[in-house]
Order: sequence, then structure tokens, then C-alpha cells
Amino acid sequence: MVRCIAIDDEPLALRQIKSYIERTEQLQLVAACRSAIDALRVLETESVDLIFVDINMPDMSGLDFVRALTSSHYIVFTTAHPEFAIDGFKLNAIDYLLKPFSYDEFMKASQKAISLVDLVQRCHAAESAVAQNEAESSDKEFISVKADYKTQLVKIADIVYLESAGEYVRLHIEGSSTITTLFRLKNMETTLPQDGFLRVHRSYIVNLKRIASYTKGRIFLDNGEYIPLGENYKDRFLEYFDKLK
Repeated sequence: MVRCIAIDDEPLALRQIKSYIERTEQLQLVAACRSAIDALRVLETESVDLIFVDINMPDMSGLDFVRALTSSHYIVFTTAHPEFAIDGFKLNAIDYLLKPFSYDEFMKASQKAISLVDLVQRCHAAESAVAQNEAESSDKEFISVKADYKTQLVKIADIVYLESAGEYVRLHIEGSSTITTLFRLKNMETTLPQDGFLRVHRSYIVNLKRIASYTKGRIFLDNGEYIPLGENYKDRFLEYFDKLK
């Protein structure tokens, strides 16, 4: 739901845009204000995503109102004066409605804000999920990966090492099987337990419990395979390896 306010000193114009907002399922009207001053008072206590504001108003114009904002909002200017359009877009307005405007025109402008708010909310949700995943990773026994159009549960202890392959990551599993997933190695690095896996090369992450030996830039694993040790990761790896001696 996109929370919005409407600002217009003309009662009929304010009533029209208020009715348009109330008619639109994705929009929630927080307040309908007759002046920019009233709107600033509303913004002191209310969270608002989208603002429909007239430009030519007494006391404070819509342009000055937007310049006075201290937080970020999506702005749609509404006015009967097309000459103000350039000034409006200089203030990063997402659209400009020339009075009188139809509901279809109103919806085209509103949809831009609805899409942007939805995108931001999904990004925040994804970031929260990653943070939650990182917080819980040390306690997890399995991770879920998408491969072959389905989601698979992989036991963390069975992962021998991970290998980057462009946009994909190959999980090398105990028993010589592999799982290829559309995932970046950096994301896998934050997902896996930090005390159990180590990035040893720009293209490899290794399960520390699977290391058998190390010789001249090669890390030998308990399944007979070896992976290279990158120069940029050498100090951190050797610090860990020395503790095993």
C-alpha cells in the first residue's frame, strides 16, 4: 500500500484528487491539505510515500514545499500552468499532471510511484532475508539452493568445496556429485557458516574440515582432489593452517 497526501488550495481540485486516491486500491490517503504549511505539519508525524501537490498556491508554492522537504518522497505535481513543468522535473518529480486531468492520467502517474515503492519494499525484504540468513547460518544443518528448476536442501557438512563458474556456482558434494546453482560465490560465502568455510581463491570456497594438506599453492582435500590457493587469500589461509599443526 502506497501512503499518500494531496495538497491543493482549490477545494474542487482537492476533492477530485482525493476521490481518485480513494478509488485506487493500491493507494492510501493519509491527508488532504489546503496548504503546503498544513502538509508539512502532517509529515512531521506521518509516514508518506507519495505526494500530489499543486504548484501555484498562496503562502508557499508547491515548488518551495518540495524544496523544504527533509525526507525523501515521490512527487507528482498537479497544476493548470504548463510553464512550471521544467521546474517541477528539476526537483526530480516522477510526473506532472496538467489540470484538468482524467482518472486514467492520474493512474499512469500513480503507477510509477506504486512500482517504485514495491521495488524498494522487495529490496528491503531481500536484504532482511540475507541478514537473517547470515545470522542463522552458523546454526543451520542444511542450506537451500535452486537447481534444475527446483529447490534442493543440501547438507552443509557434505559440501567439500564450492567453485565459481561465471554466473553460476558448483557445489562439490561428498560422493563426487555436483550441484550447479544460479548464485554468486560472494552470496554463498555469506550464507555458509563463517567458522566452517573459507574463501581461498576468487573462484573457490573450501570446507575447512575437508582439508587434508597444503603444498606449494595447492590445497589437497580428503577426497583426493586439490584446489588452488589464491595469492590474495594466502595469509588468511596459512594463519588457519598453522593452527592445525
